[in-house]
Amino acid sequence: MTNQIATTRSNDHESQPATIVLATANAGKIAELRHLLEPAWRVRGMNEFNVVAAEETGTTFEENAILKAEAIRNQTGLVCLADDSGLEVDALNGEPGVYSARYAGPDANDAANRQKLLQAMNDKGADNRSCRFVGVLALAIPGRDTIIVRGECEGTVGFEERGTNGFGYDSLFVFHDGRTMAELEPAEKDQVSHRARAMQQLLRVLPDVLAAEVP
Repeated sequence: MTNQIATTRSNDHESQPATIVLATANAGKIAELRHLLEPAWRVRGMNEFNVVAAEETGTTFEENAILKAEAIRNQTGLVCLADDSGLEVDALNGEPGVYSARYAGPDANDAANRQKLLQAMNDKGADNRSCRFVGVLALAIPGRDTIIVRGECEGTVGFEERGTNGFGYDSLFVFHDGRTMAELEPAEKDQVSHRARAMQQLLRVLPDVLAAEVP
């Protein structure tokens, strides 16, 4: 995918990549998005700037992604990319959804969130564990409308954690081939994850963004 992004840039090898700021402090998301975007973009984390993150008051992934991206764009004057993503479990009426990162409480970590999910699914059988990862990317550009794309990835909630790659709920998200998201190699995840699928859609508009010669 990185090569696809790179081909949208000018053929002038001396040109410098445009800067994009990631509106997240999540180390896992930063690593994943950096891998997807470089070297076509010069990726910087919001922690490199004196900025205040937006409060996630939205009720949808789209609303939260827009809030985060536009807040950092407005403070830095740079192109900003925000991700809002989560896990929707059908047997739990879509929970944890937009509250995935704080499912076990406002100060919860990934391990606590996964443990709460396993407890909530304790009485659910193998035929009642369908779920999906949802990822929404918001690209906020100075002086232009914010671009929104959405990607989804279908699977089931596992009965136990497996795998050491990834973060969040990856070790509980089971694909139809029996592997969890955390058992995929990074290059493979870059092709099938919800965030990767959203990025594939963003690729369709990136050439126009790059043509605007943003700093």
